[in-house]
Amino acid sequence: MGDSRQLPRDGLIRGLRNRVLQSLARSMPGRASLRIALHRWRGVTLGSNVRIGRDVIIDDAYPHWVSIGNGVQIGIGVLILAHVHGLPPKTSEWEGYVSVRIDDEANIGPRVVILPNVTIGKGAVVTAGSVVSRAVPPLTVVQGNPARPIARSDIPLNWDTPYKLFLSRMRPVGRKHSGPAR
Repeated sequence: MGDSRQLPRDGLIRGLRNRVLQSLARSMPGRASLRIALHRWRGVTLGSNVRIGRDVIIDDAYPHWVSIGNGVQIGIGVLILAHVHGLPPKTSEWEGYVSVRIDDEANIGPRVVILPNVTIGKGAVVTAGSVVSRAVPPLTVVQGNPARPIARSDIPLNWDTPYKLFLSRMRPVGRKHSGPAR
């Protein structure tokens, strides 16, 4: 084996268990309780106060390669892929390997696709329908396919942040801003 690149074997029992728990998590109630517990049982690393919407798919073969921080919100229908058959990690990297890291207080909009080998920074916002294929800096709003930075903020958009306050603190990327947002 040495330092070759390959995916770990997905044992039959473990694979079935992960897929059954994933199916239950997609449709069960409890964005902050039962759904969270099911994903933890699958091996996803989840912080506290995480909210996961319905129909979210977190890699069914390697859920333990996904790490989600504290206070993260994940919208309805998000797809998080931790592996692609053509880009496996080196066998020497398997222990403790994390392919997708979503840092504290990030906000992931509905129907977002997050590809492998991505970190979404603390307090970042990924808008609805975006495809994240590279790292997102902290406190940055990204949008599109591929997701590109459109704004920065000095506060995260979390469950307790008034939306108007968040909007007032956003600044477009690449432009100087001299007054309050309108």
